[in-house]
Amino acid sequence: MTAPLRAGLASPAESLEGRRALVTGAASGIGEAIADRLAALGARVTLADVDADGLEAAAARISRGATGEVDTWRVDLLDTDALAGRELDVDILVNNAGIQRVSPLETFPPEEFRRILALMLEAPFLLIRAALPAMYARGWGRIVNVSSVHGLRASPFKAAYVSAKHGLEGLSKVTALEGGPHGVTSNCVSPGYVRTPLVERQIADQAAAHGIAEDEVLERVMLTESAIKRLVEPAEVASLVAWLASPAAAMVTGASYTMDGGWSAR
Repeated sequence: MTAPLRAGLASPAESLEGRRALVTGAASGIGEAIADRLAALGARVTLADVDADGLEAAAARISRGATGEVDTWRVDLLDTDALAGRELDVDILVNNAGIQRVSPLETFPPEEFRRILALMLEAPFLLIRAALPAMYARGWGRIVNVSSVHGLRASPFKAAYVSAKHGLEGLSKVTALEGGPHGVTSNCVSPGYVRTPLVERQIADQAAAHGIAEDEVLERVMLTESAIKRLVEPAEVASLVAWLASPAAAMVTGASYTMDGGWSAR
């Protein structure tokens, strides 16, 4: 993770001072990088994750470079019944939490399909639903959904992930249309493969599914469609999310910003 911005470096158009942000899946990877960036820009950031130990460690790291306060919320986003009754008083909501399962359709476990959709589509819907009333009351809000190039393109062996991300793209656009008159924007950030533990754990599964060696997966599977042959860094995703959350992006809504090294240009 890159070093956080220091106080005073944010322009007025970038500053998030006085704003409250919630980032899911923030104990590591993309979520931690996003929380770090928002905190460095002055937001009071709540890191949400099911991993209590990871949350505390991430919060400690982020606090060292933050200009805003850093809080944690240990939450199981698969407990959708509990989420349905929540109210969230935040200015910025970043739906980032995700999991992956690589398997052919004919052997894809139905319970895993439902689990992935619950975490990556139903939970974002419930969090958006919980956050909108307070955003509407203030006349200001930013919702950023961390989607994927797989929200725009399909790949074999990822039925649940691709379905969830395509659904998230649609949910984000509906939120943009409903939120616009109330000063609330909603956008997706759609990266290619990012250097995270989630991607690293996929390598063995991808090797098995495609019948190739693990050291061939990056070149022959993950990066084959990209013009730029490297993984996206979490800090790069965080930079784009922070801009979408900023005052400078007030007229940007209903959009999906790709960061996929040219994959979706094909």
